[in-house]
Amino acid sequence: QVQLVESGGGLVQPGGSLRLSCAASGRFFSIYAMAWYRQAPGKQRELVATISNSGATNYADSLKGRCAISRDIAKNTVYLQMNSLKPEDTAVYYCNADVRKTTGDVLYRYWGQGTQVTVSS
Repeated sequence: QVQLVESGGGLVQPGGSLRLSCAASGRFFSIYAMAWYRQAPGKQRELVATISNSGATNYADSLKGRCAISRDIAKNTVYLQMNSLKPEDTAVYYCNADVRKTTGDVLYRYWGQGTQVTVSS
């Protein structure tokens, strides 16, 4: 089984910054890509950013220019640095990972339990 554990959420004032972390653990061969999503109350879960195993990144318009996704492959960890936060960024932030359990295997997607980010004065 593969576990993803997010951390780093919390309460921050508008204009502030947060750095989220997500660490993957368990039995698997490799992680192909990792991503961050978020879900605000009453809204659908939406993509924030993705990063592949080669380091290629992709950002949704909602946080583009205000966040940066990075990855430590050796630690199986993905990070999301968020700056200039706005109240509308308030949401539960989830990470996921596309994992190969064995060499040549198909990809399986796993999700973390989420971490709350609240932007408020």
